[in-house]
Amino acid sequence: MLLWFAGLAVVAAWQVFHSPALDHRLVVLGALLPLVEGLFGGPRLLHTLLGSVTVLSAVMLATRSRRLVRRRWLGVPIGLFLHLVLDGIWMRAEVFWWPFFGFGFGDGGLPELERGAFGVLLEVAGAVALWVSWRRFGLGDAGRRSVFLRTGRVDRDLVS
Repeated sequence: MLLWFAGLAVVAAWQVFHSPALDHRLVVLGALLPLVEGLFGGPRLLHTLLGSVTVLSAVMLATRSRRLVRRRWLGVPIGLFLHLVLDGIWMRAEVFWWPFFGFGFGDGGLPELERGAFGVLLEVAGAVALWVSWRRFGLGDAGRRSVFLRTGRVDRDLVS
């Protein structure tokens, strides 16, 4: 379940922030990062609200007085927060609100892997979101695509 998180994270970040300076590559990285927890048997710290808040706090503290660096790295916690929303992990209170309901993460694997056939529909929706983003950002143009791949930024002329 990669396209769902990548595609919807890009679209949501653009719709909310409308910032051509936001590094969309790091938003996608943040949105996909919690999937690594599947290697540990299920949702852990990156699927918690505390985990996302901690990463946001770390970015804010580490980039004091460095506005441009902060703007770039804010993409990671933005992606983490978007993952929490897109994942629906908030429906599993023992994970989402960890450690406030105890120190265990409960039973069960990653919610992303428990969706069955519905997961296929979500992947298709993610692919459509990526295609819409490709068109919206004009990434068919080699120059724009090169800038996006190098910096994660989109053209300023897209902001109306």
